[in-house]
Amino acid sequence: MSHPALTQLRALRYFDQIPALDPEQLDWLLLEDSMTKRFEQQGKTVTVTLVQEGFVSCAEIASELPLLPQEERYWLREILLCADGEPWLAGRTVVPESTLSGPELALQRLGNTPLGRYLFTSSELTRDFIEIGRDAELWGRRSRLRLSGKPLILTELFFTGIAVVLRGRKNGVEPDAE
Repeated sequence: MSHPALTQLRALRYFDQIPALDPEQLDWLLLEDSMTKRFEQQGKTVTVTLVQEGFVSCAEIASELPLLPQEERYWLREILLCADGEPWLAGRTVVPESTLSGPELALQRLGNTPLGRYLFTSSELTRDFIEIGRDAELWGRRSRLRLSGKPLILTELFFTGIAVVLRGRKNGVEPDAE
């Protein structure tokens, strides 16, 4: 099963540098804290629609593979994060099998729980980078996070309600060719 938003998420093209955007746009795209928490601070009730979850081979995570250790299997979770029942972002989490040990085994049992509720309660969470991407009029971001030093990739595509904020004025900013 898939969703059109996840096709757009996989089509994101990433900028080599942070693009010149309005401060409000950058505030959303470069947020270091939980996006779930940000939505809740906006007065929204946050829910998750699980689209896909399970182990996949490296062939199914081609765009994330250069950012992760080479392994036979990866845990893939694709979701829609909804605010007051309206999808606000599509999320894709890729976790190397070696990351899924100790407390991080919980990543396989999130179900309809937002990833941010798990990640941002850990004192062992660090972020290596945030890359900003774009596909047509929609903006997204990709981060490599580490739990207890173990990596995972989180990609988010913003749409619907938040797209108005992220669209900003038409300033012709385009991602760099890969």
